[in-house]
Amino acid sequence: MSVLAATGAVTAAGHAEVYAPPAAAPALSAPALGARYETTGRDIARALATARRVHDEGRARALASFLAPGRRFLSFDPRGDGIAVEVLGDLEHADRVAVVVPGADNSLGNYDSPKFVGGGSRALYRQARASAPGARIAVIAWLGYDSPSTLSTGALTAGHAEKGARGLEGLLAGLHRVNGKARFALLCHSYGSVVCGKAVPRFAPLPVDEVALFGSPGTTVRHASDLGTPARVWAGRAKGDWIQYVPHVRFTGVGFGADPAAPGFGALRFDAGTGPHSGYLKPGSLALCNLALIALGRDAEVTRA
Repeated sequence: MSVLAATGAVTAAGHAEVYAPPAAAPALSAPALGARYETTGRDIARALATARRVHDEGRARALASFLAPGRRFLSFDPRGDGIAVEVLGDLEHADRVAVVVPGADNSLGNYDSPKFVGGGSRALYRQARASAPGARIAVIAWLGYDSPSTLSTGALTAGHAEKGARGLEGLLAGLHRVNGKARFALLCHSYGSVVCGKAVPRFAPLPVDEVALFGSPGTTVRHASDLGTPARVWAGRAKGDWIQYVPHVRFTGVGFGADPAAPGFGALRFDAGTGPHSGYLKPGSLALCNLALIALGRDAEVTRA
């Protein structure tokens, strides 16, 4: 029996849950932001010590990188596949805040991979800074919900998305308390677009003015106007993305309905290039360039499909 299997109850992911829940953190606000970072940093350090103690090498490598100088996290939970919400840039003084909402298969173990939310968000932040050196922008890498496995039934229904939408709503409200003048963009990949589809009708009081859906299987609505948001809704699909072969249907709660990248959906369509499903935030890609411009609110410069 492994060390993990001997130390606690087995989780849905198939390993023992040996990680402690996070400590109570102050509510997200400008005065409490520093304390929030400090509390989350201590939680990460404690989880790293546990990972090393139980010889969870993959988790230990990931958490050690989280503690690198300059990295700041608003939220963290090491249990299960994990939660991590990272801030890139100066959140308090940003004019624009982009929140990257990832799709399936995201976890603490792959968080920093260029194909997943942490690595992709860093690429977005660098591209935005390169596109507009004088712009004051912050990027939030939001692994803030239980991202389903692509091979699970959870990836075929909106259950994970409903719970994720509540968390995303809470995050946006907290970010607005930290910085009441910033404008927000939501960049929603794959299953993350289902999360955004459930969340955006709740954001009417908040200054969300850009929503980008890319590599989307659908949002559970038929038309962009049905999302119930005053924000500009963008959609893009790369030519090499396998999601184009997924049937855009919804029946008895299974599937996600209309294709956001189709003309009839009514979104503003941006050119997402020719890359694969996991390549939208790849450095140097056309998709990344256009998503950075959307994050910056520079709509006139976005290459249209």
